[in-house]
Amino acid sequence: MKKDLSMVLPPDHPMYTDAVDALRRYHQAQANGVTGANLERLRLLAEHRFQAVTDYQLRALGGPAEPSH
Repeated sequence: MKKDLSMVLPPDHPMYTDAVDALRRYHQAQANGVTGANLERLRLLAEHRFQAVTDYQLRALGGPAEPSH
């Protein structure tokens, strides 16, 4: 399958910047001593945003590699 690099997200795309901002908020909360459910919520938000970027990029690049047998 031919890769369409025009579909790849650039680093300044809002999906990327949202993910980076979410991670920054998580780390800032850690530094401020936030714990428990509030910290976990921020971690999950960051994780999910980065996973969305990764999933999109994989699809734009033709999907994950096929497992070899």
